[in-house]
Amino acid sequence: MGKTNDLTSGSIPRQLLALMTPLIMGNILQQLYNTVDAFILGRYAGSVEFASAGVAGAVMNLFLFMITGACTGISVLYAQFYGAGDLKGFRKEHWLSLSFGMLVTLLISGLGLLGMPALLKMIHTPEALTGAVSAYLRIILISLPAAFLYNLYGAMLRSIGKAGAALGALGIAVFVHLLLDYWLVASLGMGIEGAATATAVSQLISAVLCILYLWKTAPELLFRREDCRMDQALLKKTGHFSFVTGLHQSSLYLGKLLVQGAVNTGGTEMIAAYTATTRIEGFANSFGDSGAAATSVLVAQNFGAGKEERVRGTYRWSLIFMLALGAFMSAVMYASAGASVGFMLEAHEGSAFVNGREYMKLVALFYVLCFTGNTFAGYFDGIGRVSVPFVGAASHISLRVVLSWLLMKRMGLPAVALATGIGWVLVNLFWALVKMYLDRKGTVKAECGLRAAESAESRENGAGGADAVARTAESRTEAVARA
Repeated sequence: MGKTNDLTSGSIPRQLLALMTPLIMGNILQQLYNTVDAFILGRYAGSVEFASAGVAGAVMNLFLFMITGACTGISVLYAQFYGAGDLKGFRKEHWLSLSFGMLVTLLISGLGLLGMPALLKMIHTPEALTGAVSAYLRIILISLPAAFLYNLYGAMLRSIGKAGAALGALGIAVFVHLLLDYWLVASLGMGIEGAATATAVSQLISAVLCILYLWKTAPELLFRREDCRMDQALLKKTGHFSFVTGLHQSSLYLGKLLVQGAVNTGGTEMIAAYTATTRIEGFANSFGDSGAAATSVLVAQNFGAGKEERVRGTYRWSLIFMLALGAFMSAVMYASAGASVGFMLEAHEGSAFVNGREYMKLVALFYVLCFTGNTFAGYFDGIGRVSVPFVGAASHISLRVVLSWLLMKRMGLPAVALATGIGWVLVNLFWALVKMYLDRKGTVKAECGLRAAESAESRENGAGGADAVARTAESRTEAVARA
């Protein structure tokens, strides 16, 4: 088979940790990647460029979350094919996701360019910033295909257990980004256009590095001429997975923007406090998000191979890790609330400090549920139930927005923490009930049985399992009914 990293045998806890570690480092690097532009612009350009980068970044993230979310869904299919040992199906999925994903990305890019004036007006961009924001976004939108390529091939590497290679490509991209930012902005005086160009070029470099690594180490995973044909069943499944996970990520971001709107009603001090706390939470979330991604890959490979025992084992070990890590993070966040908020605000008194500290203490009490929620999300993604995490997350963010608006004037910033915590309680309960229902019906066990048979048939006959995706979908209802 030529497998580069089979996760369908061996120690589950060791494999989870091996997957999580580079993902955590990658998420931290990604945060550094996102702050370089603001730092360089703030130091070497004017205040207009600095403020414009903030506004443009908020718009840019909406498009990027669509792409990264969609590639998360595609990675589940990659991992399932890989776990089944179905390299022909993997290559066919590679061609379909690349070709149709690129078409969709180009469409998003074009629509973004056409609708940019209306979008900037809708978010009330100050007239003094409109020119600089437009210049930044124009370059970013044109370079969206490069961002898609990096996310697609990074997802492919993670799906075969090579998260370390994706981390290496990201690390090089961050370094190149920093050098280009300094050269284009500080030395050549290109301002915000230089910062956008540095971002675009570094994303393209990271994509090329991922492709070269795959070509060198796992050429059997790259599509061939005979793989370039239409498969309507697989395309439909790819579209469903990528659309739902893309909608999942973008809805989370839209929800955060709406919460930000509630915070903005509290004035400058409240905004400063919330900005400080979100940066602290961003670091903490790097660990939980990495746990979800690692769980998804390990579950998906074993689900694709039809190994139901290892699917259940991955869920159990992930839950143990996330409970321990979440409890530790909750304790650290609570104990360091005053120090961390004071460090971010460069002040240890005043309204902003008090609101930020109380927010951190309250949200820390619930944070373990954020981490256990990542186990549920990774598990459901891995078994192909991508709609379940989306429904749960959308419900959580909706409740968070409503409660934040209702309680903000009465409680101040801690209202957002309480709303977030209540949302985590309910979404964990929802996901636990869905899992109990699936377990009681024997759904996952039945589907693993089908996939085990198909995987064995694929290995025996050398037939592509991409067509088996359609057979699995057609047989699912009957298999579940029998279970």
